[in-house]
Amino acid sequence: MKKLSKKERERIDEIIRRLIERYGGESRTYLEHNNAWQLLFATILSAQCTDARVNIVTKDLFRKYKTLEDFAGADLKEMEKDIYSTGFYHNKAKNIIACARMLLSEYGGEVPKELEKLIVLPGVGRKTANVVRGNIFDIPSIVVDTHVKRISKKLGITTTEDPVKAEFELMEVLPESVWIIWNLDVIALGREICVAGTPKCDRCFLADVCPSCKG
Repeated sequence: MKKLSKKERERIDEIIRRLIERYGGESRTYLEHNNAWQLLFATILSAQCTDARVNIVTKDLFRKYKTLEDFAGADLKEMEKDIYSTGFYHNKAKNIIACARMLLSEYGGEVPKELEKLIVLPGVGRKTANVVRGNIFDIPSIVVDTHVKRISKKLGITTTEDPVKAEFELMEVLPESVWIIWNLDVIALGREICVAGTPKCDRCFLADVCPSCKG
């Protein structure tokens, strides 16, 4: 871990403590799934789309395409219609079909846990890979989505707009044991209180330890 001043270490530890106290500190995902490849595909669909919308779409999608073989053999135009409401449906449909085919041809139908194997799958970047690693394989991972990037910077824990750089900055200052929890609890904070554009600083339980507080 990065060496911090005693005061800054105590501030970050207090932020972690309050987040866990508020949101439970339990490992969980907001995307509904029954297995690793379903979570992988749901995460691909979640790019520039809400988890709630993805869950509505995948409820029918996973009934229609029950196996990896079903996805691998899907018609592109039909898949586009099936996932249309998640946005960017052409690329997402193309990537999901190609991803299913690669999982079958390269990995025997199993989702790999290694980061380097995950990020070569079509449509899979570090964020998607880390969601799978953290939630399926319980491998400590930092997932930098829009909430995590924005709020970590507002809290003065990261300094960059680049999600990959933010991931490594967070890994340097957060205890590995809370990496997955940080992802989930900060997302919860972003949805409930630290809303983009209209943060409710007057209601925030982190107000006194947040350098961006406007309360």
